[in-house]
Amino acid sequence: MKIALLTCERLPNLTPNDQLLIPELANHNIQAQAAIWDDKTINWSDFDCLIFRNTWDYYEKENEFNHWLNHIKKLGIKTLNGFEIIQQNKHKFYLRDFQKQGIPILPTVFIEKTNALNLTEIIPSHWKKAVIKPAFSAGSYLTEVFDIADIEKINQQYQAIAVAKELLLQEFMPQIQTEGETSFIFFNKQFSHAVNKKPAQGDFRIQVQFGGQYTAFKPNAALIEQAQKIVNTFPDALLYARVDGIIINNQLQLMEIECIEPDLYFQYSEGSLQRFVNSILELIA
Repeated sequence: MKIALLTCERLPNLTPNDQLLIPELANHNIQAQAAIWDDKTINWSDFDCLIFRNTWDYYEKENEFNHWLNHIKKLGIKTLNGFEIIQQNKHKFYLRDFQKQGIPILPTVFIEKTNALNLTEIIPSHWKKAVIKPAFSAGSYLTEVFDIADIEKINQQYQAIAVAKELLLQEFMPQIQTEGETSFIFFNKQFSHAVNKKPAQGDFRIQVQFGGQYTAFKPNAALIEQAQKIVNTFPDALLYARVDGIIINNQLQLMEIECIEPDLYFQYSEGSLQRFVNSILELIA
């Protein structure tokens, strides 16, 4: 069995966390190697399975990534997560589907591509502060938080972006700065562990590169059940899913569910790497 652990050009050898998968899988007679998803020299048919891990530039190369996905589908190579899940999850309008299923999401306005962006017309009147970002994005890419008093400036700033990309406009929740964002990690639809992420003082971005602070988190049964309900909406198998949200009054408000290339925070939960490897073994058997 030969597996490609998909990554990107700036992380040719994977993150240190994901590098640990290679010897672990070797213990099970599985040859795993890092493979840059847009490396034109790779013959993808050499692999039995492709596992999406550190493809952290896919949103910057939208057209190229979409073409590559279609190429992989035509080759008939197994991917984890599966092709249909990747197709859905790369575009954050999937949140609208969750909302229709009764899952609480952050208050969101979904903006289709437009030549005449007018945020003043579509933003709810009671919002004081908002976040705007492309629907095809990750890692705070082209993301701005703004006070409603600055809406005209933001509207002008995003005019050209709105022509080319669908956008999400979300109410800014101050809890992100005080309580932080919580990630619930699932392997093969089973809860593994959780991590709380708080932004640096005065910031709203929780990513480590912006000064975010991460700690292990032990959610109560009610919170795990809420995250599990979200994961269970997927009819197909899921090697991994990371449910990201804000907890307000013990209610999980979904921000996104990461099924393409999330950091899985192995370092915050003993045994999580082995649980992940076991899930790989279950799904490639």
